Amino acid sequence: MSGGKPMSSPISRRTLLRVTAGSAAAVATAAHAGAAGATAARVPSVVRELEDKIREGMDRYAIPGVALGLYYRGTGYVRGFGVTDVRDPSPVDGDTVFRVASTSKTFTGTAVMRLVESGRLDLDRTVRSYLPDFRTADPAASARVTVRQVLNHSAGWLGDFFLDTGSGDDALARYVTAMSGVPQLTPPGTVFAYNNAALALAGRLIEVATGTTYERAVRTLITDPLRLRHSAFFLDELPGATVAVPHDVDADGTPVARPGYWDLPRSINAAGGLISSARDQLRWARFHLGDGRPLLTRRSLHAMRSRPGPGGTLLVELDGMGVTWMLRPTAEGPRVVQHGGDWSGQHSGFLMVPERGFGLTVLTNSETGPALIAELFADDWALRRFAGVSNLPATPHPVPAGILAGYQGRYTATVIDQDGTTGAASLDLVPDAGQLSVRVEDQEALRLAFYRPDYVRVFEPRGADTHVRADFVRNPDGAVGWLRFSGRLFRRDTAPSTRSAGTRPLPLKPATLPHPAR
Repeated sequence: MSGGKPMSSPISRRTLLRVTAGSAAAVATAAHAGAAGATAARVPSVVRELEDKIREGMDRYAIPGVALGLYYRGTGYVRGFGVTDVRDPSPVDGDTVFRVASTSKTFTGTAVMRLVESGRLDLDRTVRSYLPDFRTADPAASARVTVRQVLNHSAGWLGDFFLDTGSGDDALARYVTAMSGVPQLTPPGTVFAYNNAALALAGRLIEVATGTTYERAVRTLITDPLRLRHSAFFLDELPGATVAVPHDVDADGTPVARPGYWDLPRSINAAGGLISSARDQLRWARFHLGDGRPLLTRRSLHAMRSRPGPGGTLLVELDGMGVTWMLRPTAEGPRVVQHGGDWSGQHSGFLMVPERGFGLTVLTNSETGPALIAELFADDWALRRFAGVSNLPATPHPVPAGILAGYQGRYTATVIDQDGTTGAASLDLVPDAGQLSVRVEDQEALRLAFYRPDYVRVFEPRGADTHVRADFVRNPDGAVGWLRFSGRLFRRDTAPSTRSAGTRPLPLKPATLPHPAR
C-alpha cells in the first residue's frame, strides 16, 4: 500500500514521481555504515556489487538507512547500511525494524491459506458466506465477490480507502461496516486494480474465522510458528527493538527525520501495518521458497503464486495477482513473485524467483527510497545477476497523432482519507511528438512512451527512465476508459476541462513498489 501523511495541496510533480517510484535528482550524500555479515572472503562478487549499488543509491537519493536480506544459491545474506535516525545516529543492522507496509498483505494472504487448509475459509466462496451483512455502495456487486477476488485485487471497488476507525479491537469491524459507502468501479473479477480496502476486508474474514483480532491471529498463525522475533503490528510488542525512523528530504537535499510519518490506522493493518526486519523478511522469503518451517503444504505455497487473476501493471507488468502475490512474467519464462510496500518515509521491495531459488528484500527509511527500490526491483539489474531472468521486452516507439487522440483526456483517481474525506488526483494526457505528455496543473510531470498497444513506459520529462510501466484499460465498447497507473484506476474524462488538478496527492504504493509499492 501507499499513503501516509494527509495533504491538502494539489498533486505535485514531486509527489507524482514518488508515486511512480521513478528516479530522482541527485542529492547530498547520506551517512552510511559498513555492511555486517559474512566475511569478505566468503561473499560472492555479485553480492558485493549489490552492496555497492545500495551504497551508491543511498548517496544519490539521500537515504539515511537501508537493510538488505538476500537469498542466493542456498545462502542467506543480511546487511545493514547507514543510520536509523539522522538526529541520533545508530547503525542499521539486520534486526532494525521498518514498517514493511504492503508486504503485510502477503502475511494476510498466508493466514487465509492456513485457514483454508483447516477448512475454516474457502477461496471460492463469497465474502457474504462469512460476513452476511457485508456490502459496498453497489450491493449487487458486493454480494457476488469471492474471497479469491478479494485477495487477487479484482474485487472492483475503490481500493484507496484509509478510514481511521480508532485503536480498539473493533477497529477492523467498524472499517468494514463503513465500506458500505465505497464506490464500485468495475464488475468483480474483471479488472485488476490495487485494492487496500479488499485486503483490510480479508483481515476481517480472518477475525471472524478465528474469533480473535487480526493481529493476534497473525501472531498465532504465522509470526510465532515461524519464529519471526522482530515482526509485529505494534512497537510495544517488540521491546528493545531498534526502529528505522522515517525521513523526508528538504529542498537542499538534506535528510530530515519525520517520526510522525510512522503512524498508521489500525483499521488497515491487514493491508500495510506490519513492522519487521530484514532478517525476518529473509526468513519469510525462505519460507515461501519452501526452504523454511513447513507451516503450509507445498501445494498451498504453490497455490498462492498460481491461478493469477486479471493482469495489467503495478509499476511492473503482471500476469495478475495470485493469493496476494504479484505474478510477474519474464522474457526467459520463470515467473517473478513479488510485493513491496510504501508508507510515508518507509519504502521497501520484496521479490522471489522460486524456480531459481532467489529472494531479495530491501528496506529504506526515506521518502526518496522508491528511487532505489525501482532500480533494484522494477529494472533488470538484480534479476539478471542473481536469477538470470529479465523483464519482457519493452522498446518504445512513436505513435501517430491520430491514434494518440484515442488516449487524450483528463484522468482522475479518488481516495478516501483517514478522516473520511474524499480527495482526487487528476492527470491531463496530451499527445506530443509520438508520446503522451502527462501534465499536472499545466506543468509536464512525466512522459508515456508506448511499447505495445495500451502499454507504456514512464519517463521523466527530460527522458530519464523511471523503470515503471503503466497501461490503459478499455471499456466494453472498446474505447479507452481508464489509465492504470501504479496499479490504480484513473477514470478518463474526454470532455475539455479547466478544473484544478485535484485536492490532494493520491496517497499511493506499491507498490511496491514495486512497490512493488509496492
